[in-house]
Amino acid sequence: MKFWIVSASAIVAAIALALSGANEYLFFAGFVVLQAIVLATGWNILGGYAGYVNFGVPGFVGVGAYTALAMHLLWSAPLLLQIIAGAVLAGLLGIGVGLLTLRLRGIFFSISTIAVVFILEAIVMNSRFLGGATGIQLTRPNEVLFFDSYTRMLFVMMAFMAVIALSIARYVQDSHIGQGLRAVRDSEEAADCSGVPTLKLKLIACAISGALLGVAGAPMPMYLSYVEPLSTFNLHYAVIALAMPIIGGTSHWLGPLIGALILGTLQQIVTVTVSSELNVLVVGVLLVVFVVAAPDGVIGLVKKWKTSSKERTSEKTLAALQH
Repeated sequence: MKFWIVSASAIVAAIALALSGANEYLFFAGFVVLQAIVLATGWNILGGYAGYVNFGVPGFVGVGAYTALAMHLLWSAPLLLQIIAGAVLAGLLGIGVGLLTLRLRGIFFSISTIAVVFILEAIVMNSRFLGGATGIQLTRPNEVLFFDSYTRMLFVMMAFMAVIALSIARYVQDSHIGQGLRAVRDSEEAADCSGVPTLKLKLIACAISGALLGVAGAPMPMYLSYVEPLSTFNLHYAVIALAMPIIGGTSHWLGPLIGALILGTLQQIVTVTVSSELNVLVVGVLLVVFVVAAPDGVIGLVKKWKTSSKERTSEKTLAALQH
């Protein structure tokens, strides 16, 4: 119940902020942070819960973006339909990639997912309809219901998408799907022997993860008013999608949220105060710090702190009883 109250409050706050007279850059930067939440949450379904590290994130983001672009060019479809179509196609791509690659494990699986990115990028670069290698410029709708600008509407839309992504991740974690995926992560051989339908669960994770990554990418053409393959299929998406759950903690649905808020906010601050060129440095430094000092992320640190606090309390109680 608390989750839904907090989620509803966040949506109301996002709408109220968008209707206020706040500076336009706040919504431009806020969209990026909210997109990061969806991106990290989507990656963690497969990478965190199941332990299959996916470096093909840009491919799914690109499918979402270019599906939305095609919907806009062909039918001038509204943004919500663009996002739904992007999610569906990216989810189907997830199933297809899963069927081809899930029999591989470890680094071999990760490398195979990178190949998907290059294949999709090559297809787009040779498509005149999608703008080819030079990309394509878009014109945003002039009028937006309720909001003063299209950027504000995108901000609210991405807030809804972030809540939906977190809701799905929370459900998966607490359901039999999450239990099965954790069994796969701990020992796939033991899970198989215990009767866990490992392939089925991994394909479900691929579909959900792919769909959420597609959702993260779908609004990008309208957000930037421009889309081109080199930036859309940039491996930077793979790095930050991996970094955010590691920073927050991969074992819990809150981990990607925490990691996205920390990393996304820091990157925006660095962009405004110093230079966007340092964003990659921020990601690298945080990754090294958390991998070395806190491999279980912020969630792991909190759990350790709670455990140590309980142990100290128990020791004090025992010492008091002995005296």
